[in-house]
Amino acid sequence: MKHRLVREQQLSSSIETAWNFFSSANNLSEITPKDMSFIVLTAMENDEIYEGMLIDYYVSPVLGIKMKWQTEIIKVDFQKSFIDFQKKGPYKLWHHHHEFIPNEKGVLMKDTVDYELPMGFLGEIAHLLFVKKKLEHIFDYRYAVLEKMFNK
Repeated sequence: MKHRLVREQQLSSSIETAWNFFSSANNLSEITPKDMSFIVLTAMENDEIYEGMLIDYYVSPVLGIKMKWQTEIIKVDFQKSFIDFQKKGPYKLWHHHHEFIPNEKGVLMKDTVDYELPMGFLGEIAHLLFVKKKLEHIFDYRYAVLEKMFNK
């Protein structure tokens, strides 16, 4: 079964600053809870995001079990949006649409994550027991960190 997580956050930032921060995979570990042991494995000489870009990570989402995760940037609309899509990893489907909407207060950032777990019925039980809460925790943590970074 497909699930959706939607989050919005107003940032006191220029579109250039927001885009440069969020389109750099090098910044992901800064906004991911430490208990996830999130490590970007792909060496990136510059932070320019592009369609077809593959990014490899290690992540420990459950019980400290280390997993490899690979996402591909499948769409980029410069300073407006980008989509990362899981190629390999813990989900059956992971499609994360990042949107950046300039306004009078700065930039409204919107995340829409469509995801599905593997293993059918067992995956749905895992979703109910801990996956949904874990994803909400990750995005709550991200919100708090970004508030401190962008909205002091």
